[in-house]
Amino acid sequence: MATLLTIGEFSRMTHLSIKALRHYHDTDVLVPAAVDPFTGYRSYDTTQLPAAQVIRRLRDLGMPLDSIRTILGAPDIETRNRELAEHLSRMEKQLERTQASVASLRSLLTGPAVRPDIQLRSIPAATVLAIEEVVTADVLGEWGPGAFSELEGALSAGGIRAAGCFGALFPGDFFEAERAEITLFVPVHGGAAPVGGRVRLTQIPAVDVAAAMHEGALDSIDRTYAALGTAVAERAIGVDGPIREYYPVSFTDTDDETRYRTEVCWPVFRTVPA
Repeated sequence: MATLLTIGEFSRMTHLSIKALRHYHDTDVLVPAAVDPFTGYRSYDTTQLPAAQVIRRLRDLGMPLDSIRTILGAPDIETRNRELAEHLSRMEKQLERTQASVASLRSLLTGPAVRPDIQLRSIPAATVLAIEEVVTADVLGEWGPGAFSELEGALSAGGIRAAGCFGALFPGDFFEAERAEITLFVPVHGGAAPVGGRVRLTQIPAVDVAAAMHEGALDSIDRTYAALGTAVAERAIGVDGPIREYYPVSFTDTDDETRYRTEVCWPVFRTVPA
């Protein structure tokens, strides 16, 4: 025979607030065993206590309610474990980002950053395979790897050899409004054919730039941007146009973020004599 508990009793036994329990009911994460049709009072069965304990621990780990609902309703252990493993992977990546931010902050507190070597040079026009898409800052970290993979797949499927490292164009609007059309590209030899999907064959124009190499994780790339932007402003040579990033060493080459190399290129007026 079922042993029913009031929502208050269930709250005390699970350390889940009444407000939380009502929300879990509304979102079908934990549905009461019975709801009085006249008063709307919720009653829970003692057999629901283990599920409530699981919910509490998963919420402590920051798991979204949609994922918790999937786990509790999993038809088999494989589905449940897969969802848990994916969440743990997301947590590990978040921890890595947090550790990188802490390290970057500590370095800021130790004194001014060493200004990177800045070069003035011309970048010629190039034929590229590219993906152009409106992206917001909050999803850039997820969008970028997917677009990278799609371009790599296009190269492989078309039997095309890259003529240089991957790069990206970031319009000024992206930094100002955190939303703009981003172009991720890989240079190819002329005559290469697009493979389809989001990938297309296009040209990126020649440009004169002030360039600096950022070493390490992208979390601290703002320091390189600041140093480069300062040098451009001091010389009053900046012009309108997208900032370019080139990725000679990226996550596609190594899992060690300290080995990343990202060249930041700020557009300037002509710097190299004709």
